[in-house]
This record gives sequence, structure tokens and C-alpha cells, in this order.
Amino acid sequence: MSHPIQVHGDLAIDASRAAEAVHYFETVYRPTADRFEGFLDLRLLELVTAVTGTAPPGINYRFSISFTSEALRQRWVASPEHQEVWGALDAFLTNHDVTFLLFDAI
Repeated sequence: MSHPIQVHGDLAIDASRAAEAVHYFETVYRPTADRFEGFLDLRLLELVTAVTGTAPPGINYRFSISFTSEALRQRWVASPEHQEVWGALDAFLTNHDVTFLLFDAI
């Protein structure tokens, strides 16, 4: 049985532009992703605090996207639409060295 996948990335969004970044995410980025086959969910999570341990340094948001398969997510990533919307979202970041982690949702 195939499981959906999730990709998570910790982002450092410029605090002075956070409201603008969240608005862009909600009104442009998510609706664009939603049009792609296999899309399930997309969240931008704002960090409040580390309950235990230490939060990754410098991050204030976590990006999480879910697709029915990694192959369909890769189609989205390779699309011109993704290149456009990620490029615009990336402009809100203060650190562009983002690590993305791929998980099976079991």
C-alpha cells in the first residue's frame, strides 16, 4: 500500500515582511499548488516556542506540503508554476539555505 508523503522545510522569513509573506502564501502559493494532481495539503506553521529541546537556529516558520506520492510532488516541483511561486516566496526569506525533509505519512 502506498502512503502519502510530506515534505517539511524550516524557513527564516523576514519578520518585517511576515504578514506579506503569509498573505502571499495563502492567496497565491497554496491555490497554485492545489491545482496539481496529487496535492493534499499545504501549511505554513509559525514557530511559537520550543516546548522541549532547542528550535533550529534562525527559523520562524515551517513549510509542510503533502502529496499522494513523491512522483506527483516532483511534477509540481518541476513545473513552471512552482518555479514562479517558490521564487516569489523565497524573496521573503533571510536565509535561502533551506533543508527539506521528505517523510512517508504512515
